[in-house]
Amino acid sequence: MKLTGKLDYLELPATGGTLDSVKAFYSAALGWSFTDYGPTYSAFAEGLDGGFQADAGEAAAKPLPVLYSEALEETLAAVENAGGVIVKPIFSFPGGQRFHFTDPAGNELAVWGE
Repeated sequence: MKLTGKLDYLELPATGGTLDSVKAFYSAALGWSFTDYGPTYSAFAEGLDGGFQADAGEAAAKPLPVLYSEALEETLAAVENAGGVIVKPIFSFPGGQRFHFTDPAGNELAVWGE
């Protein structure tokens, strides 16, 4: 249900790569599917929650999309095999483990697991 003031959508730039390369990466690495809206925009529907990081040493300079994985090491391998660049290998944090990667457009994302 859509509610006023609730996060509803995440839009990422694809200007650092081609739209086709970004779609191919997320499809291969994470099984995402897309709906194209013209030649320069493609939508996905993959879930959304959020949080804020107040520690300047830990906070990303830009918003950081964080995905979930039931098999973190397998997802890391899939991200690498699809052409993602691991920028922070798997590390522990309160609540689980995660890693960070960049996609073909240069966006940084994280993947966490319990």
